[in-house]
Amino acid sequence: MESMGKKKPRRPRRSFTSEFEAEIVGLCRRGDRSVGQVARDFELTETAGRDWVKQAEVDAGERNALTSGDARSLPRCGGRIVGCPRMSTSSSGPQLSSRRRPGDGAPVHRGGEACRSQRQTGV
Repeated sequence: MESMGKKKPRRPRRSFTSEFEAEIVGLCRRGDRSVGQVARDFELTETAGRDWVKQAEVDAGERNALTSGDARSLPRCGGRIVGCPRMSTSSSGPQLSSRRRPGDGAPVHRGGEACRSQRQTGV
């Protein structure tokens, strides 16, 4: 009971060489061990192993998605993709815009709360 509420300290973010990632992908694709087992053997997260395998499939043309080379060539600004339609510019830099604008109308709620309140008032 003593350990309840205590969190494990976070491990610093690690980076891996492309050669190491390719070795892990090769071991996962060989088929004699699961991605989870390979990840445990190399003290990796299973998610990292699965992501590397998925990206290798994209790069090999086996899946449709953005290849590693294409992703590196995208123009980026401060970690965000430049020209993203959800971004607005201000004097403090790019930010997501969540403000309602004049004429947007009433917010739509899931579950029909707006309809329910209209029925209660008789509108």
